[in-house]
Amino acid sequence: QVQLVESGGGSVEAGGSLRLSCSAPARTFGLLTMGWFRQAPGRERDFVAAISPDARNARYAESLQGRFTISRNNARNTVTLQMNKLKPEDTAVYYCVAKRAGAQEYDFWGQGTQVTVSS
Repeated sequence: QVQLVESGGGSVEAGGSLRLSCSAPARTFGLLTMGWFRQAPGRERDFVAAISPDARNARYAESLQGRFTISRNNARNTVTLQMNKLKPEDTAVYYCVAKRAGAQEYDFWGQGTQVTVSS
């Protein structure tokens, strides 16, 4: 079991920025693909972004590319989601996720952190 701990959610006005962070156990972090999903009220969970274990490859939901940036620091066992130019429709619970090598689905999920963007 890999425990993921998120931080950095909160409330911001439209156009503002927030940064989410997620930590995982050091012994496994460097082997995991890390990512973020989000779930808005009344909607299914949607993919936001993911980054490979070596940080060389990142991918994003098409609608978010250019505003959101995912990064990781393997020495500190953390993954970060920088969110800029936030919109009210970005309001959601954001989940940190992790996937082991070869896994099809994300094995591990954090508890979620609320992001609220007001107009």
